[in-house]
Amino acid sequence: MREEYMIERQGKRFVLYAGLLEEAHTRGLRSIETELLQVPAAENGDVAIVRAVVRLEDGKYAGIGDASPQNVGRQIVPHIIRMAETRAKARALRDAINVGVTAFEELGGEEAPGERYPAASFAEGEGDGSGQKAGGGRQAAREENRGELPATRKQLNYLEALVSDVVEDGIGKFEEMVGKPIGELTREEASDWIGRLSGRAA
Repeated sequence: MREEYMIERQGKRFVLYAGLLEEAHTRGLRSIETELLQVPAAENGDVAIVRAVVRLEDGKYAGIGDASPQNVGRQIVPHIIRMAETRAKARALRDAINVGVTAFEELGGEEAPGERYPAASFAEGEGDGSGQKAGGGRQAAREENRGELPATRKQLNYLEALVSDVVEDGIGKFEEMVGKPIGELTREEASDWIGRLSGRAA
């Protein structure tokens, strides 16, 4: 990684997203696709969750990013979805090009030098797992009575992947923790557990 793309804060070194992207291009970057898995809303603690998939000539690499008012700086709060997308892409790119240093943009406390957050551009099928489109379902999500609705298949698929990655003994242990089969979770419960477990998986 070129030195111009490295930055130091409080004695620690970080890589800039621009450096990850440039290096990926030199290694045959084909595409970066993102999908909004959860729209931030009051019911889920305003947590945005995004999945990114980076495709190089030698394969594909995925990363999950989340952002909320609790883990970003005040100036980033209006851009939570875009911050979650940036974190997801940075993590996928780091895996793709084998960079172990955390991306500066993943911290969320301040913008990187010269960094501007472009409008998030999600792949087809975007949404929070509830059929809501990324661009404007926030108010509708707040008005919807999520507590009574069953978890969507997208939520359950994502949650099952998180459980397998984070919870020792997998689904069985998780169901014991929540006191019901994973398939019986409500949409609100699924969102809550996705928020909890994604933080531990990051």
